[in-house]
Amino acid sequence: MDPVEVELPTYRVLIARGALAEIGRIAAASTRAHRYAIVSDESVAALYAGRVRGALGEGRTRLYTIPAGEEHKTRATWATLTDSMLDDGFGRDTTIIALGGGVVGDLAGFVAATYMRGVPYIQVPTTLLAMIDASIGGKTGVDTAAGKNLVGAFHQPAAVIADLDVLRTLPPEHLRAGLAEAIKHGVIADAAYFTDVVDAAPDIVAGSRSAAAALERVVVRSVSIKADVVKRDEREGGVRKTLNFGHTIGHAIELRSDYTMLHGEAVAVGMVLESRVAERLGIAEPGTSDRVREAIERTGLPSARPANQTPDQILAATRGDKKAREGVVEYALPVRIGAMAGAERGWGVAVADDVVLEVLR
Repeated sequence: MDPVEVELPTYRVLIARGALAEIGRIAAASTRAHRYAIVSDESVAALYAGRVRGALGEGRTRLYTIPAGEEHKTRATWATLTDSMLDDGFGRDTTIIALGGGVVGDLAGFVAATYMRGVPYIQVPTTLLAMIDASIGGKTGVDTAAGKNLVGAFHQPAAVIADLDVLRTLPPEHLRAGLAEAIKHGVIADAAYFTDVVDAAPDIVAGSRSAAAALERVVVRSVSIKADVVKRDEREGGVRKTLNFGHTIGHAIELRSDYTMLHGEAVAVGMVLESRVAERLGIAEPGTSDRVREAIERTGLPSARPANQTPDQILAATRGDKKAREGVVEYALPVRIGAMAGAERGWGVAVADDVVLEVLR
């Protein structure tokens, strides 16, 4: 494919095969750092850290690794990383490289947002989910016992480098998890794209050579949708709330699973249930939730509440969500595939607990 650049107000997203080779040039142009702190997880570091260090200059880099998994995206890990960087003498002329999936991106971004009151960072996403969603928009943070991403900051990256070649090493379950976010982008903004994702999903998950072009389309279109929303509302005061479709219930399910479910898997269930909430309230066109469920199932993602989680447990977990206002949780709800409700009230729809419980049951 020809390289594609998607522009946001303060940085660009480069999408290309072999884009990792450009990291030295992009880092020099966008940050002018003296040294680079590379944050990665143990699995990704074994595959790609050597190439990144070589491109940036071995002597100017230090690699910090964390165990893979959402359960390590904590304040304790944040403290360990920042203390290690301080011990190693990193100053304000440092740039952090977030090399990994959404966990690494969120965590390394939060380190960058807080280290010496803020240093630049570059997102180098290595999962489909991180590439099309988590790496774009400047949301950084860590999880707590009360819920996901409840401690964090908005801190925009200096650049995002999306190398589609790294997706060749991604297991099928992680491809599915990324496609959940692509389906979400279709629901909130583009009905034709929704159909394209659903049609291509089985081949993409199977790793078919014929699906390479479809995967390229998915990354480029999803990045464009996410970037367009972020450009209009950087700090989630309005239309950016639509990107939370599926995430209120999804985050609750993910938390209740002790993070044994992948984020995309939990969001997939959340989208099915939240679209049912929208229909129950008379907001969504009849049949919307069935179309979402069919898309999720065709992709091979879960579509039903986990049997070991009760409706009351999930509802209780939603109350700790960042989207709660005056004791009532707000949801991002669709009107139909390709359009969201709530423009007249800031894109968030307050939903009573009894409606959510009814759907969960």
